[in-house]
Amino acid sequence: MSKTPDPKSTGASGDKSNKEEAAIKIPSKDSKKKDDKKDEDLSEEDLALKQQLELYVERVQDADPGLQKVALESMRQEIRTSTSSMTSVPKPLKFLRPHYGTLKGYYEKMPDSDLKILLADVLSVLALTMSAEGERESLKYRLLGSQGEIGSWGHEYVRNLAGEIAQEYGKRQSEEASIDDLMELVQQIVAFHMKHNAEPEAVDLLMEVEDLDLLVEHVDGTNYKRTCSYLTSSAKYLPGPDDMLVLDIAYTIYMKFEEYPSALVTALYLDNMQYVKQVFTSCGDLLRKKQFCYILARHGQTFELDEEMCAEDEEREGLQEIINNAKLSEGYLTLARDIEVMEAKTPEDIYKPHLLDGRASAGASVDSARQNLASTFVNAFVNAGFGQDKLMTVPSEASSGGASTSWLFKNKEHGKASAAASLGMILLWDVDSGLAQIDKYFHSTDTHVIAGALLGVGIVNCGIKNECDPALALLAEYIDKEDASIRIGAIMGLGLAYAGSQNEQIRSKLTPILGDSKVSLDVLAFTAISLGLVFVGSCNEEIAQAIIFALMERSESELGEPFARLLPLGLGLLYLGKQESVEATAEVSKTFNEKIRKHCDMTLQSCAYAGTGNVLKVQHFLGQCAQHFEKGETFQGPAVLGIAMVAMAEELGLEMAIRSLEHLLQYGEQNIRRAVPLALALLCISNPKVNVMDTLSRLSHDSDSEVAMAAIISLGLIGAGTNNARIAGMLRNLSSYYYKEANLLFCVRIAQGLVHLGKGLLTLSPYHSEHFLLSPTALAGLVTLLHACLDMKAIILGKYHYVLYFLTLAMQPRMLLTLDENLKPLSVPVRVGQAVDVVGQAGRPKTITGFQTHSTPVLLAAGDRAELATEKYIPLSPILEGFVILKENPDYTDDQ
Repeated sequence: MSKTPDPKSTGASGDKSNKEEAAIKIPSKDSKKKDDKKDEDLSEEDLALKQQLELYVERVQDADPGLQKVALESMRQEIRTSTSSMTSVPKPLKFLRPHYGTLKGYYEKMPDSDLKILLADVLSVLALTMSAEGERESLKYRLLGSQGEIGSWGHEYVRNLAGEIAQEYGKRQSEEASIDDLMELVQQIVAFHMKHNAEPEAVDLLMEVEDLDLLVEHVDGTNYKRTCSYLTSSAKYLPGPDDMLVLDIAYTIYMKFEEYPSALVTALYLDNMQYVKQVFTSCGDLLRKKQFCYILARHGQTFELDEEMCAEDEEREGLQEIINNAKLSEGYLTLARDIEVMEAKTPEDIYKPHLLDGRASAGASVDSARQNLASTFVNAFVNAGFGQDKLMTVPSEASSGGASTSWLFKNKEHGKASAAASLGMILLWDVDSGLAQIDKYFHSTDTHVIAGALLGVGIVNCGIKNECDPALALLAEYIDKEDASIRIGAIMGLGLAYAGSQNEQIRSKLTPILGDSKVSLDVLAFTAISLGLVFVGSCNEEIAQAIIFALMERSESELGEPFARLLPLGLGLLYLGKQESVEATAEVSKTFNEKIRKHCDMTLQSCAYAGTGNVLKVQHFLGQCAQHFEKGETFQGPAVLGIAMVAMAEELGLEMAIRSLEHLLQYGEQNIRRAVPLALALLCISNPKVNVMDTLSRLSHDSDSEVAMAAIISLGLIGAGTNNARIAGMLRNLSSYYYKEANLLFCVRIAQGLVHLGKGLLTLSPYHSEHFLLSPTALAGLVTLLHACLDMKAIILGKYHYVLYFLTLAMQPRMLLTLDENLKPLSVPVRVGQAVDVVGQAGRPKTITGFQTHSTPVLLAAGDRAELATEKYIPLSPILEGFVILKENPDYTDDQ
């Protein structure tokens, strides 16, 4: 029967937080009155128990060892068998509280014997509710007592001990005392927690005592997944190098239980190619290896398979083809056909001028080069990867020149470069057909058209690797041409085609340009950026040296130019996400001309800590933004972007960063306010959060046109590829609001194109695999564009609008495409819903909520997760995103 706790007794029915308060109150009151009052309120049973326990306490102090032993045994029995509800202290502990001091005093006087050890055990449990804060008496008596089964005293006791061990460990570390006795206890506690489904508590304790290796021997087949999910998700909140250590353990556990896809994802997070290799060599199943290849391809990882990883030549070629992303275009078009959006769209379909009132559309009929340039981009973004559109790929029946060339010439000079390059975007990922169609522009006499064709070649090859390197073969000869625009086209094309590949040939071709003092600043900037993209996150010393020398050689007047600020970005990309590795270069940058010194420092720090969630860095950037200067300082722009780059790693930091950016809007100078919308765009890329949407909508009408332009582009970025109706409506209204202002209208058009990116099938988010992995090349592309947007007028609204094509690096289909064992698309029912964070929860909670059932291929929005709705197949990857291979479930039986 359940005993009702006594309402008037102090601390009895109070929960655990009253512990200390109660501990102080009891002894201080006049105990006689207190006991009388207490006794009246007790039920007979409780009274009997109380008297019984008091008798035991007296007996323990008896001279006869026999009596002592019986008393201790009985007391122990009472404490162990008593059950407690969540809110009350167990009865025996409650009644023994007044005697804690007595027993403690007696213990000190006792001679060493077995009985003394038994008493120590009892005191250890009593200390649970009685010991003063910070005394760690429970642990003290536990170590003095019998080292018996720890769990028999109950969970609460074990948890309390774990907490005390953590404190004691810290103290002993500082005193450099021995910790062996503690570690024995830790072994017991961890074993207990792992048996009782309390994996997070075991992990926490081991983190406190810095001995996570113990975990590997205690996990088993039933709890390793939960343990690893807790390890990987806590890694984001740990300071380095602990985070890497924790993921290392997770990798080891995954490998131990042959959970290879998860091990591979963890290895990619650690950026450890040895581990990736190990996954391939440990797994013998070819089909699973194909799945690994799809994961590597999605991450944009350049990876060469060797004999060890796959012995058969033919099989190896097949696997390498998947890693090279050769199948991406085919899969994307399968999705498009299934959703029935193959029909090409025109810019008019996106602008929807008929929905606006008269005045705006009247102005739109003027065929200005600026409007045509905007339409070129919109057309490229909307039809990206579909291989057909209504402006560039129209068959040339109309005249010998053909319609596509006629659209090309509706653009002025540098506009033609973007128009020619847009063909590359339309044929995205389809290398063979793309190169064939772009080829005609190479025979043009117009330098801008050739420049665009070169860039188009780079765009088509973006993210696709090819054995015969067509991009390098085509672009290499144009790098050293006289004309600056042709050089930029070739250099940027190489940067897009080989991003992340660390290709040595490109280094040897591009580094000399950095050392050439006659080269114009814009060519120099694009060279630095392209080298930064190709060697992203590689910490390559030679390139870093070359960019540093280029920065030191330029005159002070040149360093004030907008393009000079892209050189430090090229340098920063070399260290993307590599944390401390940037320190040496950052020190060197402090010797630069003061015009660029702070700017360079901010850019380097923000790149090095991008995606790490490092709180100290965010504070550092906020501190930089808090300073007010008479004349606008350029370095605050990269600092604001830095906040977003560092904080985008996990949800909590992201929400806090959004709030901090709101403050910067209110108190910051203009140069900070111009960067805030771009930072918000990076935090919510392809994930339109309502509060951010409202902020950007407000800023899009700002009196400062630079802020308004940044906000409009940012609206496009947060809605990129989502077809979000609310943003589309906002942008339509803005297009009529700004119908007289060419620059702002241009930004509105670009944003409209972005919202309908790939007709809503693409995303720009650099995160994938359930927001766990960050693709460095995708982030590099976004950051490059955002840095260019810090000075809209000079770059995007000037003649360098083709920097918008850096977004190609981040474009990925937001799909789930299931394949059968022959890698042919296979339609199965899946449930798609909002992902729920179930890390560390008890039982088997649902991982998605509010789901709908569709048959694959399906689109996944930001924050969505899919799970199979059939038992018939087993997915080879635990994360259902991108290409997933299914194999038939041998145990499946049809119910019908």
